[in-house]
Amino acid sequence: MSLGELKKRAMRIHDLYDELNRRERGRGWMRDEYMLGFMGDVGDLAKLVMAEEGAREVPGGRAALEHELADCLWSVLILAHHYDVDLEEAFHRTMTELDDAISARLAEHGDAKPAGEDVD
Repeated sequence: MSLGELKKRAMRIHDLYDELNRRERGRGWMRDEYMLGFMGDVGDLAKLVMAEEGAREVPGGRAALEHELADCLWSVLILAHHYDVDLEEAFHRTMTELDDAISARLAEHGDAKPAGEDVD
């Protein structure tokens, strides 16, 4: 599934949540509330990663980990939408910046750039 398809699917769920919240609470979520929800999802994800690593017991196993990763992705897509961020462009730009910065630091240590496929 492409990023565009993921965004379209995420917005469908966003719109359903908005309608549900309007009916149950009289209003939809504000942008900061999506961020707070994301923070809760990240906390849940942290517990599931710890469980995956054997550091704690959490019910749900692998399926719960997959679910929480998907929840986090949904939140990132929705936050990008609400803040008018072209996530695909921002991702490529950020990865290029990181590639350049990390490669420069490796060169300072006398290490060659790691072998890999350029995606620019």
